[in-house]
Amino acid sequence: MKHDTAGDPVSGILWTRRTTEKVADELASGGIEVCPNTVAKLLKELGYRLRVNAKKLNRQKDPGRDVQFAYIAAMRENFSQAGLPVVSIDAKHRELVGEFKNAGTTWVREPVAVLDHDFLSDATGVALPYGVYDIDANEACVSVGATHDTPDFAVDNLARWWVCHGRRRYPEATELLVLADSGAQQRCTM
Repeated sequence: MKHDTAGDPVSGILWTRRTTEKVADELASGGIEVCPNTVAKLLKELGYRLRVNAKKLNRQKDPGRDVQFAYIAAMRENFSQAGLPVVSIDAKHRELVGEFKNAGTTWVREPVAVLDHDFLSDATGVALPYGVYDIDANEACVSVGATHDTPDFAVDNLARWWVCHGRRRYPEATELLVLADSGAQQRCTM
């Protein structure tokens, strides 16, 4: 580990360039059988941490950005005070359906075998998660589609949310504030 360890001298955080699988394999070649999950726990006890990128670099600010966010905040506050729904909608990252690697982890005795490459041609389909988040209720509704992320798909999911949840939660509502992930918002009259 000595030559594969790096770190931040200011924070003291250590990390290794080796994966937990490679460390487990090397330990196995020395007669010590451990799984990669155990290696991860041991590394954590030794002061190692997972290294991730931190979004801290800032591009030049758009001069109208603060005005835009202030306007959106005021709209949200007005709608909330009036008992009207405010939802944030967003399409999530599309996922290939099939025997592909994903970022989730579980405790198992043996790893699950998956394909070595994520080719669309090997997929049994594509799943498109789409979320509608009701800000005041702090509840979300996620739909999964199998077509494309289109405006029609967005409207269908918003309409599904309204039929299944929104109209019961906001029976007197005549308007709906929709905050979209692109920064745009729409004021809808029902």
